[in-house]
Amino acid sequence: MEAKVSFTRLLSEETNCSTLSSDSCEDYHKELLPSMQVFRPVQSRQDVSEADKGLGYMSKRPKDKRSTQPLKNLPMCIQAKRDARNRRKMQKSNIGFWESWRRSQTTKTKRVWSKLRGVVSRLLPWQHTLHIIEGRFGVGVNAYFVFLRYLVYLNLIHCALIWAFILGPTTFYGRGNKTEPLRFGGNDSVLDFFLASGYLDRSPVFYGFYTRGSLNHPCLNTPLLYLIGILAILFLSAIVEIHRTIIGYKHTWMLGKRFRMNVSYKIFCGWDFTIKDADAAALNSSFLRNDLKLYLQEQRFSQYEARRTVWQRVRLYLLRIILNLLVLSLLGGVFYLIYFAIETSQSMAKNNHYWLVSLLLQYLPPITITFVNLFLPHIFQKISFFEDYSFTLQVNTTLVRSIFLKLASLGIYLFFVYTTTHEQCTENQFGREMYKLCIFNFLATFCSAFLVNYPRKLVHEKFRSSLLGRLSRKQHFSVPFNVLDLVYSQTVSWMGVYFCPLLPLIGTVTLMLNFYIKKFTVLRCCVAEQRMFRASNSSVLFHFMLLLGLVMAAITLGFSFFQQQTPADKNILFQHSPCGPFGNGQSAVNVVRVCVQSLPSVAQTIIHYLTSEFFALPLILAEIMILTSCVSRGRANQMTIERLKDMLVLSTSDKRFLLKKNARMLRRNSMLSLHPGRMPTQTT
Repeated sequence: MEAKVSFTRLLSEETNCSTLSSDSCEDYHKELLPSMQVFRPVQSRQDVSEADKGLGYMSKRPKDKRSTQPLKNLPMCIQAKRDARNRRKMQKSNIGFWESWRRSQTTKTKRVWSKLRGVVSRLLPWQHTLHIIEGRFGVGVNAYFVFLRYLVYLNLIHCALIWAFILGPTTFYGRGNKTEPLRFGGNDSVLDFFLASGYLDRSPVFYGFYTRGSLNHPCLNTPLLYLIGILAILFLSAIVEIHRTIIGYKHTWMLGKRFRMNVSYKIFCGWDFTIKDADAAALNSSFLRNDLKLYLQEQRFSQYEARRTVWQRVRLYLLRIILNLLVLSLLGGVFYLIYFAIETSQSMAKNNHYWLVSLLLQYLPPITITFVNLFLPHIFQKISFFEDYSFTLQVNTTLVRSIFLKLASLGIYLFFVYTTTHEQCTENQFGREMYKLCIFNFLATFCSAFLVNYPRKLVHEKFRSSLLGRLSRKQHFSVPFNVLDLVYSQTVSWMGVYFCPLLPLIGTVTLMLNFYIKKFTVLRCCVAEQRMFRASNSSVLFHFMLLLGLVMAAITLGFSFFQQQTPADKNILFQHSPCGPFGNGQSAVNVVRVCVQSLPSVAQTIIHYLTSEFFALPLILAEIMILTSCVSRGRANQMTIERLKDMLVLSTSDKRFLLKKNARMLRRNSMLSLHPGRMPTQTT
């Protein structure tokens, strides 16, 4: 139900009359403010006089968050704080004892929670480091590290779920009587930790380690707990990502193209008063200057785009079509290169080679994917420059193409692994590939920081005048490409958690090490970017990319369940392997069916009804009602926002009107002082 919102201007004696002269008061009543001509007040003069007494005004005014804050925290002068304290006392004297006690308790509770949130925010890890990075490199670089810390928290929650549903039951109830104890020896070596073979293949890291064990109840067994744990991770991640994407989209919509920030706000209100360092102050001023340059460039580009002729537009569209075909051909070449790397790795790995050659052959597909994802986004960035887009659209186009490259290359890699593997336990093979992707991604980050960026920085400082020093120019921290690496690593973790349950733990450790590596890279090897990166506009895109990776992981999991359900006697491409908790002809659907059949008849009837087609109709009707309510509320909020925008515009007209009235009264008073016996004529 839409709420009817009415906007009224609160009047007082100071707005109805002036202390200068009675003539000015009469002129003011004859000539209304511009906003009063549009928004007519619905209160009468009697209501206004009652509102000026204090009690009615306090009861009718909307709730203010500052009313629950201590007076010492309010940004007001001493006299204003005294008036606020008197108003609070008058309001308490007007209401009853219990209502006054309830409001005071609510205020105290809010203050306590506010203090607790402040204490918790100060106890967050890396808070001081983030403050230093934000002061020296701006909000954009700081947003990357905040995003990395968010992924660490998310993976820690995943580790807790893995322990509660998978590792805990396996630890307490064992793996069965036929399983051998896990020991390191024989043909095992340290190289197994890189190749994910030998000891690591038999460890709890991979899917094949987990068996049904002694926990063998119909609705409480290892396969069912394993399935619940994986689904809990995916559902929790989906809820968190959808929530953050929606909140970010709403914030971007409120501050996007519909509500462009005024240039005067950037000039007068864009300074960060928490800056303490002179270099940081100069950096912030350069950020504001470059942001204004970016704004002017966008305005100039929009004017240039509006002046294009028809022939120029046709030629530009043809150029963009050719460049997009070039992008598609590059993607096709990348997919073939990945397939060639997989074929070479699996065909040559069967031969006996030296351990280093064997290691390189095993890591040939991850090496190919990592280097392709490292260099091709920079080519996409150059291509978007020739497409003659605006700077913001160039960044977004490069990001979209890069995330499509990363996710598509990962999907093609998984497809080729499925089609070319011939091992008995295919789940373990898939988990090993995800493990190697995660490990090599971390190794690439480490080598890039300490073998490329830091030596490049030393060469630039020691041999600045030489040709090599000029080629190794100052480095900048590219926020979009580094965030894409985080999205890629988290997608690998989600896709491999079913086949490698300890992958979230490995991801947590690598992310924490990645934080310190990137901190070293930023503080020691990089300089501040001259062109400001708008993190608030791209944070929604980052979380949307994470959501796409989560959808891809859910599709992979559903495909694995479909593979388990496929009969083994059919001539199919993928066969179900007899290993892991769903071995011996079992599947996830069979385990759930056995659990449902062991429940009472009433519970079975309810579950069958919830999973039948008859429940789809009321579910669709409920969704229609909820969506209709959300759409109606969205339209009502949109109308309210448009009304508030009009009021903001009219407030500027009110200020101009009052300035004009003030100047007219000053001229009238000056004329009266010069000619006391002469009445001034009415001026316009």
